[in-house]
Amino acid sequence: MVGNPTYYSNSDKSFNLLHGDCTELMPAFQHKFDMVFADPPYFLSNDGLSIQSGKIVSVNKGSWDKGEGIEYVNEFNRKWLTLVRDKMKEDATIWISGTMHNIFSVGQVLAELGFRILNVVTWVKTNPPPNFSCRFFTHSTEQIIWARKTQKTPHYYNYELMKQLNGNKQMKDVWELPAIAPWEKKFGKHPTQKPLAVLTRALLAATRPGAWVLDPFAGSSTTGIAANLLGRRYLGIDMDAGYLDIGIKRRHEIESPDIQRQFKQKLNGFNSKEELTLFLLQEQSADYSSELPF
Repeated sequence: MVGNPTYYSNSDKSFNLLHGDCTELMPAFQHKFDMVFADPPYFLSNDGLSIQSGKIVSVNKGSWDKGEGIEYVNEFNRKWLTLVRDKMKEDATIWISGTMHNIFSVGQVLAELGFRILNVVTWVKTNPPPNFSCRFFTHSTEQIIWARKTQKTPHYYNYELMKQLNGNKQMKDVWELPAIAPWEKKFGKHPTQKPLAVLTRALLAATRPGAWVLDPFAGSSTTGIAANLLGRRYLGIDMDAGYLDIGIKRRHEIESPDIQRQFKQKLNGFNSKEELTLFLLQEQSADYSSELPF
């Protein structure tokens, strides 16, 4: 790659960050990924108001979250999804989070490009902010589309673990998990940051130990923190160096075995505090390669 955009890479190359526009950087590297988690702009920054912690706040996230109509949104999703698809292994899957503002466009483009949609997971927030206008229902859910690259190539799904986590019953496509906790935003917060519990479940469901995970809209690198806690490898891309810096601080924090253990015990979605640790001990340990994916 000409002009290496590497912003950070840890000692064993399991956590890597690139600074820049994912649509400009992805064409330059050839590595294929086992899974993608993408949290693209929702295009909901429309100068509206919301309530957070009892205070009235603007819903605006930044210039990157302002849309210019449905054709703009469709073309944006078509561009990045086309590039991401080229970086996925044939049996890879992709998870894309969104709301009504962007998720219908994402679903349409996935179909156009030949993906097979496996599920549309509804994440039910157990602690959503109240509706400010009191003229419609409280927004308490987000959708996460899970799709595989091709129609016919089988994908990996850890059915038995998901069943175990759901009281020995098939895991449903409705996940009741709280939004981010204070300990997850110790070094600062991205405005659309996802909780580690959501990323942890997606990664456990769809990857094996040592898998390479790509996040083209890394933000504060929640995907990478979850990936490394689970023994997976990560490449994140973001245009905002400030958010990448938060991700680096979060990664440094989990270099402590004690902190890692505490995080695993705090994560929601498990039957006991030790269940995740015990499961990871059963998994095959990952043999990290020193080769970077770019």
